[in-house]
Amino acid sequence: MARRPRRSTSPSRAASRAAQPLTGTALVETLLGGWRALSRLDVDGFAILRSRGVTRRGNSVVPIEPPTDPAALAAALDRIDALVGAAGEQPTYRLFDVEGLDPGPVAAALEARGAAAGEPTLVLQRPLDGLRTAPDARASIAVGAPPADWLEASWRLAPRPEEGARETLRDLMAGTPALYLSFGEDSPSADGPPGTPDPGARAVGRAALVPHRRRTIAVLDQIAVDPARRREGLGRAVVDSLLALAAVQGADLALLEVDGGNTAARGLYRAAGFAPVGEYRYVAGV
Repeated sequence: MARRPRRSTSPSRAASRAAQPLTGTALVETLLGGWRALSRLDVDGFAILRSRGVTRRGNSVVPIEPPTDPAALAAALDRIDALVGAAGEQPTYRLFDVEGLDPGPVAAALEARGAAAGEPTLVLQRPLDGLRTAPDARASIAVGAPPADWLEASWRLAPRPEEGARETLRDLMAGTPALYLSFGEDSPSADGPPGTPDPGARAVGRAALVPHRRRTIAVLDQIAVDPARRREGLGRAVVDSLLALAAVQGADLALLEVDGGNTAARGLYRAAGFAPVGEYRYVAGV
């Protein structure tokens, strides 16, 4: 029997299998899924997120598909003011400027009400298809909910001032399955079974595994390094190891957010293959 000729893979077919970047509401919803607020109320195309006052990401108002009619937009903002004001608070909006979304009308409406925008936070993406690297052998790794030892190390490296913040951070992170990674003096810990995070960890990181249609997207956050151990490559080791582990878990794209003014972190992520795809700003309500 004659052997059937092997089909060649055309450039267009290969490109179609490459990880497609996220844009518009899909990008925003994936980022929200990586840091899932404790409660969400959708009102007139806005997502009102509440998380006991801990982190702005978890306590902001995000335009998803806001009204385009000026009168309807004004009515929506009035409704949000009333809902958030009923809890004795003022809304803080998180306005995304990414492909497929135009923050201009909402920004202009808020500015007309006296609100002010903060500094930009950059949104970065990196494709993971084809990534075949291994995580750093020194890393302690856990999958699923945040382990107690990892939470302890993360809190020590990056504490927060809000009342009840430790418990709320745990609950926020538990909302999405994730990879948890840490590096200690001799990680993995010699005092526990393999994979046990070192309670004296010098660097930590998290990659939430967010489903999007038939894909998995890794959203990296909570990356922190002991100030006394910076410039030793630990930050890059955390990022590279999280990316390698996320790829093994089936993720084909990674996202993260970084303050626009954090030049050191931006350089780290650029070296790790991330590129900016947009930004967002917090706008304080009135």
